Amino acid sequence: MNFFPDKKLLNNSIKHWAKLISITASAQIIVQVLGFVCGIVIIRFLPVKEYALYILANTMLGAMTVLGNAGIAQGVMAEGGKVWQDKDKLGEVLVTGLDLRKKFAIASLVLTIPILLYLLLDNDASWMASILISVSLIPAFYAGLSDSLLQIVPKLNHNVKPLQKNQVAVSVGRLVILLSTIFIFPFAAITILANGVPRIYGNIKLRAIAQEHANFKQQPNAEIRKNILRVVKRILPESIYYTISGQLVIWLVSIFGDTASIAELGALSRITMLITFVIIMIDYILVPRFSKLKNDPSVLKKEYFTIQIILLFISFFILLGVYVFTDYILLILGENYFGLNTELFLMAINGCILLFSTSTNKLLTSRGIVVSPVFYISFMIAIQFSFAFLVDLTTLKGIIIYSILTTIIIYLVRVLYFLIQIRK
Repeated sequence: MNFFPDKKLLNNSIKHWAKLISITASAQIIVQVLGFVCGIVIIRFLPVKEYALYILANTMLGAMTVLGNAGIAQGVMAEGGKVWQDKDKLGEVLVTGLDLRKKFAIASLVLTIPILLYLLLDNDASWMASILISVSLIPAFYAGLSDSLLQIVPKLNHNVKPLQKNQVAVSVGRLVILLSTIFIFPFAAITILANGVPRIYGNIKLRAIAQEHANFKQQPNAEIRKNILRVVKRILPESIYYTISGQLVIWLVSIFGDTASIAELGALSRITMLITFVIIMIDYILVPRFSKLKNDPSVLKKEYFTIQIILLFISFFILLGVYVFTDYILLILGENYFGLNTELFLMAINGCILLFSTSTNKLLTSRGIVVSPVFYISFMIAIQFSFAFLVDLTTLKGIIIYSILTTIIIYLVRVLYFLIQIRK
């Protein structure tokens, strides 16, 4: 018996993955560089107060998107992974997911817009500015929700080249609109629109890409909806908790700090651009692969821990780079943020831990593995409440340390649950 794989088959597999990784990496480097340039332009040319309002709005946009998705994308990925080679069945899964997304999007807007208005007004924004900022979020919110579902189709089919071209086009469009407006209208609402409008265009192109592999003329399927909702029911409570938890750092800064502290936290968060790049690579390449693996505990564990070792090496080089070039990074951010060396390095540590936690969550949910919401939420609330008495929340440094500690616990809980589940 020949235990060695066919050499031709092995070479073809290596070529396929090398091409896939090179296309994804090169496009994402362009996207992340353009995103970084946009971020620096916004930090340098928006007044501190407007930048603080911009950070508040974008943080709430993340919460709105989480609630609007509520596990639908994970459910679609899990169902799509079973039928990805059948254009009609994959279309049925996608259409069902898009139908559910509309209902959840409306509920998300109703819940989050009043909270956003309160936060903006509490940080000295006028009623007019608060309303304009809230309205300006809608294009990016709508596009973000649709993108998360439409991208699943080309990802499952490893058709990433048109996907990456689309992302590059959207990033270029964002930079062009931003540079055309920020010097004349240095306001948070206009800056948010500069992000949202190109994403609407990208969303239209993305739908055309998805139609190559999925039949959009299918009708929503009751059985598929039931399966997706089964994932949603497990993820939704965690999504609600995550929405509150994700806002917690900003709320703490708002309560114990001021608008300048919010701006500082937002500026330092630019370091997470590197983290975002790695997460996107995993999402495009490894999550679909993990979703399609057979239910073999040894295979799943090997794949998962191989990814963790890769992330460990990546995190080491990120932290080393930030430690060595701290002063230069702060110089790029601008004089308003000089002296935040320790806070910047702590933010990098937080970002790397978040990389492990987010990647684990994406890998697990792609297979429908979700931590029990009752246990997870109860446990994390107790942990966060305890940490609040151990850390000085009156300083930016203390708030970042608080975030690091809670993110570590979240990661460990997910890893342990994964190991327990695959033993079954």
